Amino acid sequence: MSPAARSTKGLYGDIKLFTGSGNPELAERIARYLKVPLSGRDIVEFSNENIMVRLHGSVRGQDVYVIQSTSHPVQRNWMELLIMLQTLRLDSAARITAVIPYMSYARSDKKDQPRVPIVARLMADMVQVAGADRYMTLDLHAGQIQGFFSIPGDVLTAFHILSKHVAKLCKTLKDPVVVSTDLGFAKRARNFAERIDVPLAIIEKRRTPHDARTEAMSVVGDVVDKDVILLDDEVDTAGSVSNAIQLLKKTGARNVYLVFVHAVLSGPAVERLAAQPLAGIITTDTVPIPAEAKEKLGDKLTILSVDELLGEVISRAHRGVSVGQMFNE
Repeated sequence: MSPAARSTKGLYGDIKLFTGSGNPELAERIARYLKVPLSGRDIVEFSNENIMVRLHGSVRGQDVYVIQSTSHPVQRNWMELLIMLQTLRLDSAARITAVIPYMSYARSDKKDQPRVPIVARLMADMVQVAGADRYMTLDLHAGQIQGFFSIPGDVLTAFHILSKHVAKLCKTLKDPVVVSTDLGFAKRARNFAERIDVPLAIIEKRRTPHDARTEAMSVVGDVVDKDVILLDDEVDTAGSVSNAIQLLKKTGARNVYLVFVHAVLSGPAVERLAAQPLAGIITTDTVPIPAEAKEKLGDKLTILSVDELLGEVISRAHRGVSVGQMFNE
């Protein structure tokens, strides 16, 4: 990276980095990449569960980035983010960017049954009302969620990072094939397969009415005696991917590698994944993975960091430089 790219001077004063308690380890890595320290703040929870944020120093006239994943505990992390945004707005920051590596509620992006909300739109509105001028996030569940925001932002993808790692892995695999976990994810899986120059297959599945569970039905494509790269954007309870893994093995797949961005891993997910005949699990650090989960998954687990990606985008946004050039866009 050039010395100019390391500069903290931009259109809005200096870079100021803050983090909530959602993913402080990732925030520390981003800060190291930028060579900018995390700014001090106190997050106080009172006995009545109300939250207060107090900054250690002024941010008046500064370019501020709040790094906060909204994974477990979801409601606490969202409230921390919103309160921090308002605190910075009231302290007269010149520009405030909400950096949300993982945005929860993103699956609630449409009314797919009567009398239900569209919570992803609500969260986008709340981020703006709280004080954010811009937002930055990774691999939203559906592209249309970008339209829920009325403020500009950068919707990034970690699949560039994952594909580089998997491309190296493919050199050791037998007839590798990318498999999409469902039809809705097929376009992104196709792009991933093209990037690493391997064929594509698709799991056809049907969702149980009025239930979050799914049932894998069949494989569209050839996986017999091939090494499979099972691709998804997020793994929550691991029910769907467990069904997909078992189906792939029954269909004749040789080895199965599970690749995904957001390791939500709620409820029985870790136990389910540990019990599956997986050759490897490759994910990122958009969501912090607890030490006990890492221990249970053992050597099968590989965690790739998005710190350089987010750090570089923060640097470019601060300096007013194109982000698309990073991806030849």
